[in-house]
Amino acid sequence: MKPDTSFPIVGVGASAGGIQALESLFRAMPANPGMSFVIIMHLAPDRKSLLTDILARHAKMSVEVARDGQELEKDKIYVIPPAAVLTIALGRLRLIATDPAHHERSPIDVFFSALARDRGESAIGVVLSGSGSDGVLGIKAIKEHGGVTMAQASDGSGPGFGGMPGSAIASGLVDFAIPVDAMAEKLVEIIRDLEEPDDLASDRPMNDDDGVVLEARQAIYSILRDSAGHDFSGYKTKTFMRRVRRRMHIQQCEKIADYVERLREAPEEAMALFRDLLINVTSFFRDSDAFDALRESAIPRLFEGKGAADTVRVWVPGCSTGEEVYSIAIILREHMDGLRVAPRVTIFATDIDEAALTIARAARYPAALMDAVSEQRRRRFFTAEPGSYVVVKAVRDLCVFSPHSILRDPPFSHMDLVSCRNLLIYLGADVQREVIPIFHYSLRAGGILFLGMSESIGQFSDLFTPLDKKHCLFEARDPGRRVRMPHFMAGLHALSFPAPASGKSSAGSASQLRRAVEARIAEAFAPPHVVVTDDGDIIHFSARTGKYLEAAPGAPDRQIFAMARKGLRLDLRSVLREAIETRRTATRQNVKVETDNGHTELVSLTAEPLPDREGGKALFLILFQSREPSTADETPLSPSEREPAGDAARLEREVFDTRERLQATIEEYETALEELKSANEELISMNEETQSTNEELESSKEELQSLNEEMRTVNHELESKIDELDRANSDLRNVFASTRIATIFMDRNLVIRSFTPAASQIFNIIPSDAGRPLTDLAAKLDYPELTTDLLEVLETGDSIERRVHKDDVDAPYYLARLTAYRGASREIDGVVATFIDVTSTTRSEEKVQKLQADRLNSMKEMGTGLAHEINQPLAAAATYLHAAQRSLKMPSERRPASIESILGSAVEQVMWAAQIVDHLREFVSRDEPKKTFSSVHKLIEEAYELTLPIAKQSGVRGIFRLNSKDDRALVDEVQIKQVLINLMRNAIDAMSAAAKRELTISTSVAEGGTIRVDVADTGPGVPEKIKAKLFEPFVTTKTRGIGVGLSISRSIVEAHYGRIWAESNPKGGTIFSFTLPLAKTDAGSVDGAPSPEQP
Repeated sequence: MKPDTSFPIVGVGASAGGIQALESLFRAMPANPGMSFVIIMHLAPDRKSLLTDILARHAKMSVEVARDGQELEKDKIYVIPPAAVLTIALGRLRLIATDPAHHERSPIDVFFSALARDRGESAIGVVLSGSGSDGVLGIKAIKEHGGVTMAQASDGSGPGFGGMPGSAIASGLVDFAIPVDAMAEKLVEIIRDLEEPDDLASDRPMNDDDGVVLEARQAIYSILRDSAGHDFSGYKTKTFMRRVRRRMHIQQCEKIADYVERLREAPEEAMALFRDLLINVTSFFRDSDAFDALRESAIPRLFEGKGAADTVRVWVPGCSTGEEVYSIAIILREHMDGLRVAPRVTIFATDIDEAALTIARAARYPAALMDAVSEQRRRRFFTAEPGSYVVVKAVRDLCVFSPHSILRDPPFSHMDLVSCRNLLIYLGADVQREVIPIFHYSLRAGGILFLGMSESIGQFSDLFTPLDKKHCLFEARDPGRRVRMPHFMAGLHALSFPAPASGKSSAGSASQLRRAVEARIAEAFAPPHVVVTDDGDIIHFSARTGKYLEAAPGAPDRQIFAMARKGLRLDLRSVLREAIETRRTATRQNVKVETDNGHTELVSLTAEPLPDREGGKALFLILFQSREPSTADETPLSPSEREPAGDAARLEREVFDTRERLQATIEEYETALEELKSANEELISMNEETQSTNEELESSKEELQSLNEEMRTVNHELESKIDELDRANSDLRNVFASTRIATIFMDRNLVIRSFTPAASQIFNIIPSDAGRPLTDLAAKLDYPELTTDLLEVLETGDSIERRVHKDDVDAPYYLARLTAYRGASREIDGVVATFIDVTSTTRSEEKVQKLQADRLNSMKEMGTGLAHEINQPLAAAATYLHAAQRSLKMPSERRPASIESILGSAVEQVMWAAQIVDHLREFVSRDEPKKTFSSVHKLIEEAYELTLPIAKQSGVRGIFRLNSKDDRALVDEVQIKQVLINLMRNAIDAMSAAAKRELTISTSVAEGGTIRVDVADTGPGVPEKIKAKLFEPFVTTKTRGIGVGLSISRSIVEAHYGRIWAESNPKGGTIFSFTLPLAKTDAGSVDGAPSPEQP
């Protein structure tokens, strides 16, 4: 059966100090919170854990140790056992045993990561007290899959150890950092919000026709641009709104307008949404077939024609936490190791998420994330550490991580490979159409573009040729000329305005159109220009700046001096400095700049201050104006142009420019020298502080070592005491469990100290009732004297015993024994109440008493009936004997001739009385049946042959209808024939005065695998008032009979696990029927059964 996945699962991670936090959490948690809890704690691998018992005392839910393959249920708590790693898959727990000597150091990360993959948005991660940083990567995985994260914040009394929750909070991945006492209420609120449907949570698409949602979305875009500096308007709308909906649930905002207001009021919430939008799922060698194709088809092409002095350049935009980067680096390193002479390799890995880049630079990943890495690569390219793996230096040295936005920053250039996998799927179609040309711009001719399995180049088949379409590998076409940087890059830096609301006037639309046209004309025909700060940081590019600026190798840098082409750098510094100092327009004429392929051209540089912004940095506009725009571009200067002009004015200008450059160089040198001196002084100071700190640490280390030895000794003693207590507690638990006796221990105030599980059958008592007076609990017994008896035991010390029960007929009986609880000093320190179930003993005693009474009644009835039955033949015999006596006293001549007949009748009556006594003896002392497999039809035939003489004498005709195909049964043949003979003779006797005398015997298969035997007569029938008592002893319808035949027959049939009954015959008379279980054999019908009809 498929596990239920409709409810959330909460993973709770804790370590040192975590027990107190767990107690507080579950003490406040209701009994039915609608979720399941899995506790992951750092446990000693070689010691038994008591965590389950501890939590059971505080939780209102069921607590149990996790088992392998166990299906999770709602409103239950599962606890990790020692020496094991716990994961989850398809809603079932997976338990992996570990070596106690090398146990998993990050079990919380392992479980949280598995929980995120298994439950997605229904996963909740909670990090409580503990040292270290276990759990940080786990909550990252939960966030990646849209789950909720929570960590324990300080409230003055906790957490006891802040390492784990502090690391989680510092990562910026925690949705709720709150004290543990508030977590239960917050979790219940989150579950309630997730269960309530809302418009944003529905699966219907977000249409722009929805004016409220559209306006709110545009407002959120604007807020994110202002607070985070990134534009998400190109983000895929459905994905964007799903992330917004998640933050709305966390902030408990019912309407999107409320959430927009929340973003405006709380900048930290805007950053939280920003981080949520950056979460992408990544892993090592994701889609392994695609990486195999990259290794076989693309990687060798990157190294073709390159020697030791060359560089293979790779760009991985949107690298997240680095798994994809290192996967590519490993493949490249494998290929390099197979070459005799290998070029250098540089991988530029970029992302706008600084936190993700920090994780990528650390190159440390939990073992749970290494499933896709083969064992050979794991040994070669990773260093194993407890619970994690670190990428080796030879691979890390290939990678350069840097913050960069493909939508805002200039792209890298001259790349051999661009790998952008599973980033485009988060971008809207319009932005995708702009990003693909950026990748083409970044790649050299013949470079490789590597996309995700769900991505493609779309309409840009003119820019790329498929290399392996199945695995999304594309080769960049050579456009025949240098392609400039895509124009839309400038537009992304322009000031952004919210989209106009519906209903604006046509005049407003015309004004906006005019501004857009003017901006487009200025962009198309104005000279190339940039806007920079006084520090030289570029904040805006115009079109066609590629001839003068280019992205520098290495990490992205937006400094204009770093991007300036050869020949421009010194003049740019000079003209910008002049504009800054004079606050006027500064110009440099005839500056030589080297363009592509070694060509040069003359350009005029102009730096103009822009109007000051309120509260912002000073901005400057720098213009690049070609001397001869129509012919100078990309045209080499002739030899005559490179000769000195000879003109005195020009020579003076060059001298002036040279002096300016020299002065700028000297000032930069002096500034750098001062900075180096300051840095050197700081390093010297830091060195002194470090030495002092090191000495203090050495001293502290010695003290800690001494203290550690003392702690080990004390710890050893405590462990011995704990072992003794564990054994004692174990003995007590086993005693309580094995005796199954309800026992309650109370103090002198009758407050419950402890109790056995069986006590819950007598009192409405639960584990949390420890510490409550027993008198506050409702008892299930009728024992009003309980409180009085308990107080009497406390006062006198004497034990009291009572047999108690409720007035209910089926209620159990208990022997209540109250004894004094005496401590080590033998003084009375409480009361022990035990309740022993004596129901079976009491019921047995009652049954014995009833049997004795029934026996006496039966003997009385038997005596009465026996006296009546025997008195009749004895009285008749006495009458005959008196008549014979009178005849013998008469003279012989007068003596009647029938005296012998009279004596014969007397003897017959005496023999009948003896027969009555024999029947009674048979009824009382009947042996156990001796069963064999026999044919019931054969027994019917033999019984009828024994009664045939009586039937012929009485004129009775026998009819047989033996219809049962299977007649084999396990029976005592003698007893069953006795039953049949008794029923046949009773039927014959019943028809003695009937006109129609037919005895019908039939068989059939009945329910439950039994054979039914019917014996029917055509006599007068049995009166209804006697029919109900017909099978009781001494009940008969005959004038001569003691009424034990049918009672004996019933006993025999019931001993054969059958039943016997009587009913009226529709044709007149009575039908006696009984059933017998058929034998479980395949035997067929038995030969020799009576014919259908015979006289």
